[in-house]
Amino acid sequence: MEQKFEPSPHGSFTNPAIMKNFILFTAFFLGLILSARAQSPGTAHSPDLHASKLYRDSRPWTRWWWFASMIKEADIRENLVWLKANGFGGVEIAWVYPLNRMKKDTLHYTPRQSWLSSEWTGMVAYAKHCADSLNLGCDFTFGSLWPFGDTQVPFSEAAMNMTDPTWRQEITASWDYPRKGYVLDHLNRNAFYHYAERTGNALKPALKGSLSGLFCDSWEVETKFMTTPGFEEKFMQLNGYPIEKYSDSLYSGNEPFRSVRYDYMKLLSEYVIEEFYKPFTLNAHALGAYSRAQCAGAPCDIISSYAAMDVPESEALLYEPEYSNIVASAAGLSGKPVVTCETFTCLYGWPRDHHSEEQTADLKLLADAIFANGVNHIIWHGKPHNPAGQDTVKFYASVHVGKSGALAGELPAFNAYLEKVSGFMKKGRTFSQVAVYLPSEDTWIAGELPVEKQFIWAWGAYEQRYTCLPEELRDWRPLWINGEFLQKSEYKNGRLKIGDLSFAALYIDVEYMSKTALQRVTELAGEGLPVCLKRIPSEPGLVKSTNEYQHLIEKLKKETNVRSSWKELHKIPPFITGTGKFDYWCRETDEGYYVFFANPTSQNLSFPLEYGQALNDTTLNFTPEIHIHGKTIPVNLHFTPYQSILIHLDRNDKISFIDIRFTPKTPVYKPRVKTGKEKWEVQ
Repeated sequence: MEQKFEPSPHGSFTNPAIMKNFILFTAFFLGLILSARAQSPGTAHSPDLHASKLYRDSRPWTRWWWFASMIKEADIRENLVWLKANGFGGVEIAWVYPLNRMKKDTLHYTPRQSWLSSEWTGMVAYAKHCADSLNLGCDFTFGSLWPFGDTQVPFSEAAMNMTDPTWRQEITASWDYPRKGYVLDHLNRNAFYHYAERTGNALKPALKGSLSGLFCDSWEVETKFMTTPGFEEKFMQLNGYPIEKYSDSLYSGNEPFRSVRYDYMKLLSEYVIEEFYKPFTLNAHALGAYSRAQCAGAPCDIISSYAAMDVPESEALLYEPEYSNIVASAAGLSGKPVVTCETFTCLYGWPRDHHSEEQTADLKLLADAIFANGVNHIIWHGKPHNPAGQDTVKFYASVHVGKSGALAGELPAFNAYLEKVSGFMKKGRTFSQVAVYLPSEDTWIAGELPVEKQFIWAWGAYEQRYTCLPEELRDWRPLWINGEFLQKSEYKNGRLKIGDLSFAALYIDVEYMSKTALQRVTELAGEGLPVCLKRIPSEPGLVKSTNEYQHLIEKLKKETNVRSSWKELHKIPPFITGTGKFDYWCRETDEGYYVFFANPTSQNLSFPLEYGQALNDTTLNFTPEIHIHGKTIPVNLHFTPYQSILIHLDRNDKISFIDIRFTPKTPVYKPRVKTGKEKWEVQ
């Protein structure tokens, strides 16, 4: 484990007491580093993570829920055979509670293979072997339910709260239900490795055969006031003041609490990434697997967390389609070829509106929206495990993948459509001309969302669920960038280059920016990078380096290639003009460009969809122009009902249209009738 120590914001330490504490803490933390290294997974070569190795093909996968029960080989095979016949390319096995939990029955214990037992391992290994025999992929959730944890997590390694030293977060609905356990301390890699050792050992037989992924779902750990042993001491050393002094009002909207909250969130972000997400990937590699994760909801720099994964995964529709652009940006910046998405979650509302009555046209509407925001592999949400010959087990918060669902008749054709689009959108690399600085500092300082924007499970602005790209950049289809990747970038031959990506300009519209990020922007601007600085940012944090920060601002403003107006700055034409009515995503290959244009009806989707929202009988015509390599190339787009468009533009400027037609059944429209607060809204 390598931790980065930055000096206190006010410069070098001059207070002898602070210096003494710093030396003592450094020695203490060095011991923790050595201990953590000693408990890290053994050295292993990373698996081949080329897209063709991660996924055998581009057929969509589905989450496959195993409810705690006696799982049988015959049932496993029948479920998998049915999935293959209906166009699925793989499964992600997720272990959850027994069915009687939904009735809050804590008296009757459902017989099951004991969690992580040899019998449990045998069934999981059989599922993987069976999947391989059917040419299906198979990933595994790295635990039961969603936050990592189980009945074997000790009190000392459970998720903590700085305002109550006796509190630990419980996990109450896992495979072991009705037995309770603890949620893992996600800020402590030693705790993670203890958990990972027993979980990984039980999964090892199932990791033989084809390459599998280990999956981590979206963040469902209590986030407010998170802490871990040594956190407060490190906070004091880095910031020069005690977090305990402000913890009771840490989420207040007033100063100095807003500034303190930034310092807290900055350190918390480092812990989440360095102590959890990076170890998760290292552990997956040590087991001969790859890491796949949804970092949505995690209290950290969201681009850096997704970039730490082998396969970054988005989520829709609990996160709206534009959020996927953040995930795809992280993938592009870090060179990850595949962007998956847990798709169709809570399509019509939470927890189970119109369940098993879903309409394929509505699903296609959402799928096209996320394709146009950078996703290139669909993970259905999803498939409940059912006994052979039955389809009576259902899972809430999902569309129903099964024989008795309304979707059943259209599944093969719809999955073939998803496969075809995914395959083309995996080619080459994401193409974009403009990078936009993600406002992490702003959202960390903002704290709680307005009540009307909160969900009963989501309260913080830090999640970035309402962060959207600037409207004036729509034609350029920009990507997000953060401080980490600005540091890794170089300005060369008139382009800002990070890995396979290359940008002509940087766009910044934030209220706050860290000094390290501002310094890097100033350096890049000095080298010639065009920068649109819409606002003059302020320095976040309680203790300011005012003179240094102001000097950087003044230096940046003096650069002739820095402007406050995008219209004054840009010298490159937009990639496509006239995109106000539709969204697109572009992939560049050595042979040219693949551009997916989503049907205009998929724009601006929000949770939840109305039942039959996709209903459409109108053909829309647009004549945008593509501007590339100094040339202007016209293209005629005819969006017939329910259809999106995929084109290939070769290096000779020839456009060819790729046939991706799939016409779903005409949906039935039923407007949503809202009579009060929705079940997911904060009361």
